[in-house]
This record gives sequence, C-alpha cells and structure tokens, in this order.
Amino acid sequence: MPDKVKQLEGKVALLTGAVRRNGRAMARALAKEGANIVINTRASEREAEAAVAEIKSLGVEAMAHLADITDEEAVARMFEAVVSRFGRLDILVNNAANRAQSPFLEIGYAQWHSIISIILDGAFLCSRAALPHMIAAGGGRIVNIGGVSAHTGAIERAHVATAKAGLLGLTKALAAEFAQKGVTVNCVVPGKIGGERPKSAGESPPLVGGRGPLVGREGTFEEVAAIVLPLCLPNGAFVTGQTIHVNGGMYMP
Repeated sequence: MPDKVKQLEGKVALLTGAVRRNGRAMARALAKEGANIVINTRASEREAEAAVAEIKSLGVEAMAHLADITDEEAVARMFEAVVSRFGRLDILVNNAANRAQSPFLEIGYAQWHSIISIILDGAFLCSRAALPHMIAAGGGRIVNIGGVSAHTGAIERAHVATAKAGLLGLTKALAAEFAQKGVTVNCVVPGKIGGERPKSAGESPPLVGGRGPLVGREGTFEEVAAIVLPLCLPNGAFVTGQTIHVNGGMYMP
C-alpha cells in the first residue's frame, strides 16, 4: 500500500509552552501529519530539546526556541529565527499559560499582571508576529488554547479565568478581521485533563458546583490534540471564530 499522504507536509507550526502535557501532544499530532515543528518555552531548555528529539523521530524537522512571549523584542526575534530556518510559518498554537492558584484577596497586582501577560499578551504578541507570514503564504491557522474556568468560574483562579476569557474575544476579533486573508482563528477549551501537573499549576482546583466530566474520567492530552489537529488541516478552512470545548460534558454551553 502507498504511504498515507500527510496533509501538513511542508507546513511549519509554532507552539508556545509546548514542552509537556497538551502542548507536546499537539506538537506530535501536527508532526505526524508532516508539519515541521517549533517548540517554544520560556526556560525549560532540557525538556524542549527532548521534545525536539521526539518530534524529529517522526520524520519531520523541529527546533526549540527559548523566548519569553511577554517580551515584544524576544517574540520578534523568535519569529525571525523561525522564518530564517524554515522560510515560512503556517500554524500558531497559543498554548502557553501559568495556572497559578491564589485566593482572590491574596493576589498581588504583580501576580495578576504576570498571569494575564503570559496568557493574553503572549497570544497577542505571537499572533501579531505570525499573521504577516501567514498572509504572505496565502493563509494560515491560529488556535488559542482556552480554559474551562473562563466559562464556569474558578475558585482561587480569578487571574487565570480572566485571561482565558480574554482569549475568546481575541479569537473572534482576529477571525473576523483575517477571514478573507485565508487565516482561520479558533479557540479550543480543555476541561479537566489528567496526567502529571507542573508545580506552578498547583492542585486541581475545586469544581464550581461540584460537577466533573460526565464521562466519569479526566481527559488525556491526546484527546485535546485530536480536536486541535483538524482545525489546522486543509479541511478546517471553513471553521473560524469558534470556541470548541473538550471536557467530557463537565460544561455544556
């Protein structure tokens, strides 16, 4: 039998915060369809190199780029490096986040700004840097990774929920402005996803209303990636401005 045609052959995808969990699974899924991958992280160099090695084993090219996505100049340098290496950029997944937990009355302004900056300012800066390259290539895909707390509320995560809610507005605004340029912009919203959690995320916060996934288990990284991938494929060109939930029924819009 002939080899399966890879639908993203020759495309280039950059994923922020992609050294572990959902980000790494999304990178693998895109690579399996032929996309060359750029793994962004702020400081986790060893994990980034391990992710790059894993991606390369799938038969595509990959690179890691350490950059603070809240730093405008660092973002500009990152995108220059990507285009210098690959000559193009087709897919951006804004995944980077800090899901710290703090009682609202204990959140200092510096922490409030830091969380919102990573999630929302980072998506703004990366999208703004990516769009000219996508337009030049005749189109592209931006996928923002939201959070169910923006829809249900969250205990001790007011900063995270606020920033993730901002991604919804950014998604719709960019989808409206760039649809006729061939760029689609969507938001995928994971619910409770299992697996090892980074120290910065703390424990899984209590559920508002006590309702967990109706399917009776937490989700997997691969199940999130399985929803992101189709949005990046050629057949995803008619889906834009949408918020797509992956939560096993714990929240139903």
